[in-house]
Amino acid sequence: MAERLRLMAVHAHPDDESSKGAATMARYVAEDVEVLVVTCTGGERGSILNPAMDRPEVKADIAGVREREMDRAREILGVRQSWLGFIDSGFPEGDPLPPLPDGCFAVQSLEVATEPLVRAVREFRPHVVLTYDEKGGYPHPDHVKVHEISMEAFDSAGDPDRYPGTGEPWQPLKLYYHLTFTRDRMTALHQAMIDAGIASPYKDWVERLEDHPQPWAVTTKVPCADFFEIRDRALLAHATQIDPAGFWFACPMEVQREAWPTEDYHLSRSLVDTELPEDDLFAGIREKVCL
Repeated sequence: MAERLRLMAVHAHPDDESSKGAATMARYVAEDVEVLVVTCTGGERGSILNPAMDRPEVKADIAGVREREMDRAREILGVRQSWLGFIDSGFPEGDPLPPLPDGCFAVQSLEVATEPLVRAVREFRPHVVLTYDEKGGYPHPDHVKVHEISMEAFDSAGDPDRYPGTGEPWQPLKLYYHLTFTRDRMTALHQAMIDAGIASPYKDWVERLEDHPQPWAVTTKVPCADFFEIRDRALLAHATQIDPAGFWFACPMEVQREAWPTEDYHLSRSLVDTELPEDDLFAGIREKVCL
């Protein structure tokens, strides 16, 4: 009997799984791939970005609210989800930047922060891991930490001498970085809206991206336009973080599907042979697992 493929997505906060790679996960769930989202923190220090949710009772129970939002998003995406249990570091602002809060995720040592992720890898046994690049996708300290522990776990989970007591060794075969807001994608959406006679909110964004070269090449484009609606429903489940009238939904669905029908990734590590560019995160793995 063929083994089921398994995909693990490592994220910093609840809502990150729905804004990065959600349609990809929904597509693979539909294909009977096992998908696990690992959420490193509870998002306790996240700002309330939806004015309709900026209420005293929500602020007083923000950790509980965000946990319930995550439960709903998980159900919509059809994935499994687990918490690593670390405390949100918050996004430091000011000049100079203030110190990070005591005990938060970003100040943990590499070994302490990685151990529960290694445990999760050894228990779930993913073939593919999704994570952020070394800048975190954007410079939130928790996102940078996710990159660090993901790389450490990928390199260590298969070594029986590393992280003893966290389960039987398991070596994932591929690791990817999310490339969500690339210049090419944002430019394509911006131009498609203009061509359709729709006001685009992306002009300034595109100009900023032109001043910041993309450090990682897109190696893998996963067709998943049929699952954009599920992605958006999962996003809306995170009501404290997502304003239904905000930029996430400015581009009409039919325009998105035509202009950019994929979610994109950079293949950072691979222990299997694969040809680039790819259109499948499991390229080179299916031949080994799905016999």
